[in-house]
Amino acid sequence: MLYKNDKELFSLLKGKLYTSVVGDILDKMGYLHQFLPQEVRPLKDDMIIAGRAMPVLEADVTGFVTEGSQNKLMEKNFGLMLEALDAIEEDEVYLCPSSSLSYALIGEIMCTRMNKRGAAGAVVNGFHRDTRGILALNMPVFSRGPYAKDQGPRGKVIDFRVPIEAGGVRVNPGDIVFGDYDGVVIIPQVVEAEVIEKAYEKATGENFVAEKIRNGLSAVESWNKYQIM
Repeated sequence: MLYKNDKELFSLLKGKLYTSVVGDILDKMGYLHQFLPQEVRPLKDDMIIAGRAMPVLEADVTGFVTEGSQNKLMEKNFGLMLEALDAIEEDEVYLCPSSSLSYALIGEIMCTRMNKRGAAGAVVNGFHRDTRGILALNMPVFSRGPYAKDQGPRGKVIDFRVPIEAGGVRVNPGDIVFGDYDGVVIIPQVVEAEVIEKAYEKATGENFVAEKIRNGLSAVESWNKYQIM
């Protein structure tokens, strides 16, 4: 067994694995749509995120509050966003799929609360704001980029810790969120042990083959002999 608990698992992901090799294994296992859109990038090139998903469901609105709505959340600033921030647990990832790309989904104060709760970080298929403040927290955040427009009168969290779809990827609570410079991949919890084991084997094999190629082995010879590329 490569790890005994989540702490060791996330350390292994961040220290020994990378999204490319994990994605390759998921492809071979028939999970062909596990990467978030390419536009979801780390705020800093060296950021790596690994944790369990706490999915957050966002909806567009047309004002801070809507009096007389059939949905009482419409009369509440931010919907359930504050409750979601207080509920996030250690090593979880605040993962919001976005509703429309017209406002920022997270900012410095939100990330400060996540950081205090011990969250692994945040991934949003949308924008962030307060870039300098977030960077000062030294917490991994992945987004489509900076945009100062606030979600306050434009979006509400209507549920959290529920299944969502983010950029065409289904994400269930507890799935592994793994991101680095090359992208963000979702590892379904139901197959995570097999994925991690096979990814580790492939990463080890890739290092071996790369060394052989550096020493003069051709690409064709390498593939025919090791079936690793």
